[in-house]
Amino acid sequence: MQQDSYILNERKQTWKFKKILKRLYHHWHRMIESALKPGSILEIGGGSGNLKEFFPHAISSDVVFVPWTDAVLDAHQLPFHGDTFDNIILFDVLHHLHDPAQFFSEAQDVLKHNGRIVLMEPYISWVSFFIYRFFHPEDLIWNINPFKKKGLEKDQKSFHGNQAIPSLIFERYRHQFVDNFPQFNIINKERTDFIIYPLSGGFHHPSLCPLVLYSIFEYMEKLLRPLNRLLAFRLFVVLEKT
Repeated sequence: MQQDSYILNERKQTWKFKKILKRLYHHWHRMIESALKPGSILEIGGGSGNLKEFFPHAISSDVVFVPWTDAVLDAHQLPFHGDTFDNIILFDVLHHLHDPAQFFSEAQDVLKHNGRIVLMEPYISWVSFFIYRFFHPEDLIWNINPFKKKGLEKDQKSFHGNQAIPSLIFERYRHQFVDNFPQFNIINKERTDFIIYPLSGGFHHPSLCPLVLYSIFEYMEKLLRPLNRLLAFRLFVVLEKT
Protein backbone atom coordinates (compact mmCIF):
# COMPACT_ATOMS: atom_id res chain seq x y z
CA MET A 1 0.00 0.00 0.00
CA GLN A 2 2.87 2.38 0.78
CA GLN A 3 4.29 1.72 -2.69
CA ASP A 4 0.85 2.42 -4.21
CA SER A 5 0.72 5.80 -2.44
CA TYR A 6 4.18 6.60 -3.79
CA ILE A 7 3.05 5.83 -7.35
CA LEU A 8 -0.02 8.06 -6.97
CA ASN A 9 2.10 10.93 -5.65
CA GLU A 10 4.52 10.48 -8.53
CA ARG A 11 1.65 10.65 -11.04
CA LYS A 12 0.31 13.77 -9.36
CA GLN A 13 3.66 15.48 -9.91
CA THR A 14 3.84 14.35 -13.54
CA TRP A 15 0.35 15.73 -14.09
CA LYS A 16 1.46 19.17 -12.88
CA PHE A 17 4.28 19.56 -15.39
CA LYS A 18 3.44 17.47 -18.47
CA LYS A 19 1.34 19.74 -20.70
CA ILE A 20 0.55 17.13 -23.34
CA LEU A 21 -1.09 14.96 -20.66
CA LYS A 22 -3.20 17.86 -19.45
CA ARG A 23 -4.48 18.49 -22.96
CA LEU A 24 -5.28 14.82 -23.47
CA TYR A 25 -7.09 14.59 -20.16
CA HIS A 26 -9.11 17.72 -20.96
CA HIS A 27 -10.31 15.91 -24.08
CA TRP A 28 -11.13 12.71 -22.19
CA HIS A 29 -12.90 14.55 -19.40
CA ARG A 30 -15.08 16.33 -21.94
CA MET A 31 -16.05 12.89 -23.27
CA ILE A 32 -16.88 11.78 -19.73
CA GLU A 33 -18.86 14.95 -19.04
CA SER A 34 -20.99 14.41 -22.14
CA ALA A 35 -21.93 10.93 -20.88
CA LEU A 36 -22.92 11.82 -17.31
CA LYS A 37 -26.45 12.08 -15.99
CA PRO A 38 -27.30 15.17 -13.92
CA GLY A 39 -26.70 14.50 -10.23
CA SER A 40 -24.23 12.88 -7.87
CA ILE A 41 -20.87 11.41 -8.94
CA LEU A 42 -18.64 8.80 -7.33
CA GLU A 43 -15.13 8.52 -8.73
CA ILE A 44 -13.38 5.23 -8.04
CA GLY A 45 -9.60 5.17 -8.27
CA GLY A 46 -9.13 8.93 -8.06
CA GLY A 47 -5.68 8.80 -6.48
CA SER A 48 -3.88 10.39 -9.42
CA GLY A 49 -5.93 13.42 -8.53
CA ASN A 50 -6.86 15.22 -11.74
CA LEU A 51 -10.56 14.42 -12.24
CA LYS A 52 -11.64 16.66 -9.33
CA GLU A 53 -10.32 19.63 -11.29
CA PHE A 54 -13.10 19.01 -13.82
CA PHE A 55 -15.79 17.62 -11.50
CA PRO A 56 -15.19 19.38 -8.15
CA HIS A 57 -18.43 18.10 -6.59
CA ALA A 58 -17.62 14.44 -7.24
CA ILE A 59 -16.80 12.17 -4.31
CA SER A 60 -13.30 10.99 -5.17
CA SER A 61 -12.05 7.72 -3.69
CA ASP A 62 -9.14 5.32 -3.86
CA VAL A 63 -8.07 2.10 -2.21
CA VAL A 64 -5.14 3.92 -0.55
CA PHE A 65 -5.11 7.22 1.32
CA VAL A 66 -3.89 10.34 -0.44
CA PRO A 67 -4.73 13.84 0.82
CA TRP A 68 -6.65 14.96 -2.27
CA THR A 69 -9.32 12.22 -2.25
CA ASP A 70 -12.50 12.21 -0.16
CA ALA A 71 -12.68 8.54 0.83
CA VAL A 72 -10.70 5.32 1.09
CA LEU A 73 -12.67 2.34 -0.18
CA ASP A 74 -12.48 -0.91 -2.10
CA ALA A 75 -14.42 -1.07 -5.38
CA HIS A 76 -15.28 -4.70 -4.58
CA GLN A 77 -17.13 -3.64 -1.39
CA LEU A 78 -18.72 -0.23 -1.86
CA PRO A 79 -19.79 1.14 1.56
CA PHE A 80 -22.97 2.91 0.40
CA HIS A 81 -26.70 2.31 0.60
CA GLY A 82 -28.63 1.28 -2.48
CA ASP A 83 -29.66 3.92 -5.02
CA THR A 84 -27.11 6.47 -3.79
CA PHE A 85 -25.36 7.75 -6.94
CA ASP A 86 -26.40 8.96 -10.37
CA ASN A 87 -22.95 8.30 -11.84
CA ILE A 88 -19.83 6.25 -11.17
CA ILE A 89 -16.62 7.13 -13.02
CA LEU A 90 -13.65 4.78 -13.43
CA PHE A 91 -10.65 6.16 -15.28
CA ASP A 92 -7.98 3.50 -15.85
CA VAL A 93 -9.33 1.54 -12.89
CA LEU A 94 -11.32 -1.44 -14.17
CA HIS A 95 -8.20 -3.22 -15.42
CA HIS A 96 -6.70 -3.02 -11.91
CA LEU A 97 -9.60 -4.82 -10.20
CA HIS A 98 -8.93 -8.46 -9.31
CA ASP A 99 -12.67 -9.28 -9.63
CA PRO A 100 -14.41 -6.92 -12.09
CA ALA A 101 -17.68 -8.87 -11.88
CA GLN A 102 -17.85 -8.21 -8.14
CA PHE A 103 -17.46 -4.49 -8.79
CA PHE A 104 -20.33 -4.49 -11.30
CA SER A 105 -22.52 -6.28 -8.75
CA GLU A 106 -21.71 -3.62 -6.16
CA ALA A 107 -22.24 -0.78 -8.63
CA GLN A 108 -25.59 -2.24 -9.62
CA ASP A 109 -26.75 -1.76 -6.03
CA VAL A 110 -25.45 1.74 -5.30
CA LEU A 111 -26.51 3.31 -8.62
CA LYS A 112 -29.92 4.92 -8.93
CA HIS A 113 -32.37 3.90 -11.64
CA ASN A 114 -31.00 5.13 -14.99
CA GLY A 115 -27.67 5.81 -13.29
CA ARG A 116 -24.51 5.39 -15.33
CA ILE A 117 -21.04 3.89 -15.12
CA VAL A 118 -18.55 5.76 -17.31
CA LEU A 119 -15.26 4.01 -18.05
CA MET A 120 -12.10 5.10 -19.85
CA GLU A 121 -9.72 2.15 -20.19
CA PRO A 122 -6.91 0.67 -22.30
CA TYR A 123 -7.99 -1.00 -25.55
CA ILE A 124 -6.07 -3.91 -27.03
CA SER A 125 -5.89 -3.48 -30.80
CA TRP A 126 -3.40 -4.99 -33.24
CA VAL A 127 -1.13 -1.96 -32.80
CA SER A 128 -1.62 -1.24 -29.10
CA PHE A 129 -0.97 -4.88 -28.15
CA PHE A 130 2.67 -4.51 -29.12
CA ILE A 131 3.11 -1.21 -27.25
CA TYR A 132 1.24 -2.26 -24.10
CA ARG A 133 2.89 -5.68 -24.04
CA PHE A 134 6.51 -4.58 -24.42
CA PHE A 135 6.71 -0.90 -23.43
CA HIS A 136 4.17 -0.47 -20.62
CA PRO A 137 4.85 -1.31 -16.95
CA GLU A 138 1.45 -2.97 -16.43
CA ASP A 139 0.69 -6.58 -17.35
CA LEU A 140 -1.22 -7.72 -20.43
CA ILE A 141 -2.68 -11.21 -20.01
CA TRP A 142 -5.04 -12.17 -22.84
CA ASN A 143 -5.76 -15.85 -22.13
CA ILE A 144 -8.15 -15.42 -19.19
CA ASN A 145 -11.90 -15.10 -18.75
CA PRO A 146 -12.59 -12.13 -16.43
CA PHE A 147 -15.90 -13.68 -15.37
CA LYS A 148 -14.23 -16.79 -13.96
CA LYS A 149 -12.68 -16.61 -10.51
CA LYS A 150 -9.83 -18.92 -11.45
CA GLY A 151 -6.89 -16.89 -12.67
CA LEU A 152 -8.15 -13.70 -11.04
CA GLU A 153 -6.54 -14.16 -7.65
CA LYS A 154 -5.97 -10.94 -5.76
CA ASP A 155 -2.53 -9.51 -6.45
CA GLN A 156 -1.01 -7.29 -3.78
CA LYS A 157 0.73 -5.35 -6.57
CA SER A 158 -2.57 -3.85 -7.69
CA PHE A 159 -0.93 -1.21 -9.85
CA HIS A 160 0.31 -3.92 -12.23
CA GLY A 161 -3.26 -4.59 -13.36
CA ASN A 162 -4.12 -6.42 -16.58
CA GLN A 163 -4.65 -4.08 -19.50
CA ALA A 164 -6.58 -6.73 -21.44
CA ILE A 165 -9.49 -6.82 -18.97
CA PRO A 166 -11.70 -4.09 -20.53
CA SER A 167 -11.33 -5.50 -24.06
CA LEU A 168 -12.08 -8.98 -22.75
CA ILE A 169 -15.19 -7.84 -20.88
CA PHE A 170 -16.72 -5.65 -23.56
CA GLU A 171 -15.63 -7.52 -26.68
CA ARG A 172 -14.49 -11.14 -26.42
CA TYR A 173 -16.78 -11.95 -23.44
CA ARG A 174 -19.40 -9.28 -24.00
CA HIS A 175 -22.13 -11.94 -24.16
CA GLN A 176 -21.22 -13.03 -20.62
CA PHE A 177 -21.36 -9.46 -19.37
CA VAL A 178 -24.83 -9.07 -20.89
CA ASP A 179 -25.99 -12.39 -19.39
CA ASN A 180 -24.54 -11.68 -15.94
CA PHE A 181 -25.67 -8.05 -15.72
CA PRO A 182 -28.93 -7.65 -17.65
CA GLN A 183 -29.68 -4.46 -15.69
CA PHE A 184 -26.83 -2.69 -17.48
CA ASN A 185 -27.28 -1.48 -21.03
CA ILE A 186 -24.10 -0.69 -22.97
CA ILE A 187 -25.29 2.63 -24.42
CA ASN A 188 -21.92 3.69 -25.83
CA LYS A 189 -18.65 1.97 -26.70
CA GLU A 190 -15.91 3.77 -28.59
CA ARG A 191 -12.42 2.66 -29.57
CA THR A 192 -10.38 5.85 -29.50
CA ASP A 193 -6.89 7.42 -29.43
CA PHE A 194 -4.64 6.27 -32.26
CA ILE A 195 -1.74 8.76 -32.36
CA ILE A 196 -1.51 11.44 -29.66
CA TYR A 197 -1.91 9.20 -26.63
CA PRO A 198 0.80 6.66 -27.55
CA LEU A 199 3.14 9.49 -28.57
CA SER A 200 2.50 11.35 -25.30
CA GLY A 201 4.44 8.74 -23.32
CA GLY A 202 1.77 8.69 -20.63
CA PHE A 203 2.97 9.03 -17.05
CA HIS A 204 6.07 6.90 -17.58
CA HIS A 205 7.92 8.07 -20.71
CA PRO A 206 8.93 11.35 -22.39
CA SER A 207 6.50 12.80 -24.91
CA LEU A 208 7.16 12.41 -28.63
CA CYS A 209 4.24 14.68 -29.53
CA PRO A 210 5.06 18.41 -29.64
CA LEU A 211 2.11 20.51 -28.51
CA VAL A 212 2.38 22.56 -31.69
CA LEU A 213 1.40 19.45 -33.69
CA TYR A 214 -1.49 18.45 -31.42
CA SER A 215 -4.25 19.85 -33.67
CA ILE A 216 -2.76 18.23 -36.77
CA PHE A 217 -2.58 14.82 -35.08
CA GLU A 218 -6.10 15.32 -33.75
CA TYR A 219 -7.36 15.83 -37.30
CA MET A 220 -5.46 12.75 -38.46
CA GLU A 221 -7.13 10.70 -35.73
CA LYS A 222 -10.56 11.69 -37.06
CA LEU A 223 -9.55 10.41 -40.50
CA LEU A 224 -8.39 7.12 -38.99
CA ARG A 225 -11.61 6.33 -37.11
CA PRO A 226 -12.71 3.63 -39.59
CA LEU A 227 -9.56 1.71 -38.59
CA ASN A 228 -10.25 1.97 -34.85
CA ARG A 229 -10.28 -1.79 -34.25
CA LEU A 230 -6.73 -2.01 -35.62
CA LEU A 231 -5.25 1.19 -34.17
CA ALA A 232 -7.06 2.22 -30.97
CA PHE A 233 -5.30 2.54 -27.63
CA ARG A 234 -8.35 3.42 -25.53
CA LEU A 235 -11.85 2.11 -24.89
CA PHE A 236 -14.62 4.46 -23.75
CA VAL A 237 -17.70 2.70 -22.37
CA VAL A 238 -20.95 4.02 -20.91
CA LEU A 239 -23.33 1.69 -19.06
CA GLU A 240 -26.83 2.63 -17.92
CA LYS A 241 -28.78 0.85 -15.20
CA THR A 242 -32.35 0.05 -16.20
